Amino acid sequence: MGTALIIIGLILLTFFGSPLFAIIGAFALLAFASLGTDPAAVIIEMYKISSMPTLIAIPLFTFAGYLLAESKSPKRLVDLAHALFGWMPSGLAIVVLITCAFFTAFTGASGVTIVALGGLLFPILLRDNYAERFSLGLVTTSGSLGLLFPPSLPIILYALISEESVDKLFVAGIVPGILMIVILSAYSIFAGARTHVPRIPFQYANVVRAVRGAVWEIPLPFIIIGGIYSGFMTATEAAAVTAFYVFIVEVFIYRDLRLTADVPRVMKESMILVGAILAILGTALGLTNYFIDEQIPQKLFAFVQERVDSRVTFLIILNIFLLLVGMMMDIFSAIIVVVPLILPIAREFGVDPIHLGIIFLANLEIGYLTPPVGLNLFLSSLRFEKPILKIARSVLVFIGLLLIALLLITYIPELSLWLIDVLGTK
Repeated sequence: MGTALIIIGLILLTFFGSPLFAIIGAFALLAFASLGTDPAAVIIEMYKISSMPTLIAIPLFTFAGYLLAESKSPKRLVDLAHALFGWMPSGLAIVVLITCAFFTAFTGASGVTIVALGGLLFPILLRDNYAERFSLGLVTTSGSLGLLFPPSLPIILYALISEESVDKLFVAGIVPGILMIVILSAYSIFAGARTHVPRIPFQYANVVRAVRGAVWEIPLPFIIIGGIYSGFMTATEAAAVTAFYVFIVEVFIYRDLRLTADVPRVMKESMILVGAILAILGTALGLTNYFIDEQIPQKLFAFVQERVDSRVTFLIILNIFLLLVGMMMDIFSAIIVVVPLILPIAREFGVDPIHLGIIFLANLEIGYLTPPVGLNLFLSSLRFEKPILKIARSVLVFIGLLLIALLLITYIPELSLWLIDVLGTK
């Protein structure tokens, strides 16, 4: 009776907004206490994660992403993409997709992208004759697009939890991520043609001017992707190089940020996010130990196996479940809490763990947008001062397109695994 009351109390605290790490930690302590196990089993996990080499990449990439978001880098990159792709049908819409994907890949948080780029891109879309509904849907959807591209923090976190190669996961997300952008770009071209959006003539002088403006930011993807896949750097080393490079460029070369006034603030804001991730990670791993000791994944698999007799059906159920998770939880919490439960079941159904990671992240990208409680809907509503129902209606077409991409990603594993084989990534 006492245990039931505690559980009910913890659930109520969750709905009242208590920190998730505290709720997870309390559940872990309660679970181990019911077994008569020393509560230190939870704290030990927090010590163990400190010895994971890949963990260092999280604060370094986060710091670099926040520096970029707080500087004038978004405007320089938008100008560059506009000069390169503005001549295409619906070129500006494609610019929005590519620029937002780049920023989300670095910050790991769609909210940062919507806040940092939304105020810049939304008025430009309206000015170029794009419909308001389309523009709202495009910017809201683009906020979570980059989660499949390196150096996405969710990919790194999935690698830590699943104990899979972060390098392989970085490679695996590239083709599915491009597929999503291509599908959304095709729709954007159709929508732009319908509203007679004007094209911007290609001018070599504009490209040269934009390249000069963003000359120090252009090398970033090549430093990360080239450094890792050439074998010259590990993901952790690439994170350190990226953070140092961005710091020098934004503070001392462009001078967008002041060393004594802005950098400490950006550092504080970025590390608040990192601290939240680490706190959830430590307590969730403690709870995961309980699940393993009690053979919860095996029991779940037996339950599923009794009712599901094929891999195809399992993947359909998995996608529905993950979309619901993506609506209800932030992406970092979802990875830490859910992956240890579904990974053993997916393995039994023959789903490659790397492929599963891409399916997982693709679902959470869409979950961010899905009414009634997708996080990006509320962020866009606040950022653009529009009713939440208007935002929700604007993303419905985009959700449908992303669900088509999700089905392709789910049932064609080669989209995720082919490039790994080509590059021979270890």
